[in-house]
Amino acid sequence: MDIGKKLKELRQKNDLTLGDLASRSELTKGFLSQVERNLTTPSIATLEDILEALGTNLSEFFHEEPEKQIVFAAQDFFVDEQEEYKIEWVIPNAQKNEMEPILLTLHPQQKSMELHAHQGEEFGYVLKGRVTLVCGNKKYKLKEQETFYLDGTKSHYLYNQGKSDAKVLWITTPPSF
Repeated sequence: MDIGKKLKELRQKNDLTLGDLASRSELTKGFLSQVERNLTTPSIATLEDILEALGTNLSEFFHEEPEKQIVFAAQDFFVDEQEEYKIEWVIPNAQKNEMEPILLTLHPQQKSMELHAHQGEEFGYVLKGRVTLVCGNKKYKLKEQETFYLDGTKSHYLYNQGKSDAKVLWITTPPSF
């Protein structure tokens, strides 16, 4: 951790000049400037004084949140291969999130798992092939580059009547796969 840089960022976040912080912490501007530039290291007691003047403490100052993963590669995916279909969870542990995107590869003449009525919404984008969305007693035919958007109030599933695999990006909220 770059203590000087973090102190400077905290000072600036609090809209304080070096002079303001010097007055509050009873230290000199020159000393604080050297600390921020990592030219000198404050004692623990002095660091506590600086942090108190900045409205925080040692525990909060040194606490670092683990960085959340934002970009995921194919090796991060979890795959479940069934006879009828293959599901790729493209975001690991998506169940903890608000939405859950999957890549569904639906084999020829097969149907996906049926999602029973639930609270929430779903979006699908057909990446490859043709599928039929069966929602309640209605059927909707979709081809490549078409989408569907529905609430989960009726049971529904996808069916691939074609002779080759169909691939669908399917996003549910809340997570349900």
